[in-house]
Amino acid sequence: MKKIALSASLAFGILALSACSSDDPETVVETDSGNVSKEEFYQELKDQNGETVLQQLVMRKILEGNYDVKDDQVQEELDSLKEQYGDQFEMVLQQSGFSDEEEFKEVLRLNMLQEKAVTEDVEVSDEEIKQRYENMQTDLVARHILVQDEETAKEVKQKLDDGGDFAELAKEYSTDTGSAENGGDLGTFGVGDMVPEFEKAAYNLEVDEISDPVQTSNGWHIIQVTERKDAEEEVEPLEDIRNQIRRDIASTKVDDAAAQEKMQKLMEDANIDVKIEDFKDLFETTTPEVEEPAEDSGNSDSEEGSSDEGSSEDQESSEE
Repeated sequence: MKKIALSASLAFGILALSACSSDDPETVVETDSGNVSKEEFYQELKDQNGETVLQQLVMRKILEGNYDVKDDQVQEELDSLKEQYGDQFEMVLQQSGFSDEEEFKEVLRLNMLQEKAVTEDVEVSDEEIKQRYENMQTDLVARHILVQDEETAKEVKQKLDDGGDFAELAKEYSTDTGSAENGGDLGTFGVGDMVPEFEKAAYNLEVDEISDPVQTSNGWHIIQVTERKDAEEEVEPLEDIRNQIRRDIASTKVDDAAAQEKMQKLMEDANIDVKIEDFKDLFETTTPEVEEPAEDSGNSDSEEGSSDEGSSEDQESSEE
């Protein structure tokens, strides 16, 4: 996200040059020691960040030409993030490299446009929506043992099947140092708090049932649900949040390779003709990346910001 914020800021700076109020339209800064011309400023920006800025600007034009995200949709997304982060929202915004809310909204809009692009062909059934909605009514209490390869995961599972103590095996084997000393305890979590593979496996377990090895981006998990209880937060009526549930499910079905392929196809179909000689071949083999804007770099419970250590490895703090 910080990468995008930087690109967006630079892009706005380039676009704002025409609004300079200097007497000389070619001068952007005046000093007693000499002036900085628009050409000097442009050249410096181009040399330092030109490729990134140009990729972002072109991608935005192409996405806006193919998809539509209305102002009220962006505002709704922003309000949802504000509610999620509460009093920490401004701090998260600054830590992520945004100077103000308006700058963040522009990047949020770009990410929503990209989301529409990469999920437009993803099918989500009514049954999937219904199942996720039902899961949202329930919070789980669970523990896990995280290891880095399938062979070790199978070894741990066999020991559990043979009567081994879950907590002791977590201390011995789990690479999740945040939970291992507590017997693998992850506490209480709900829908959207874990990476999709972990969440799906956990919600399919009965109380005290132990899963087969489950692979996620963090490694291989053995999961045991120890309690099911009513969700702490009241869930809105299904019809009010059906579209959001569909978006959430669709986003879990898109992998990075598919997303990049879709963006590359949009670029190819746009017949891009770069007039700046230095960047003539920029779009021949390159597809710019857009990172999620809703991640809290200071929150270790972030799904996308997870590592292989800490009980928060599978927990996420949001959407886009």
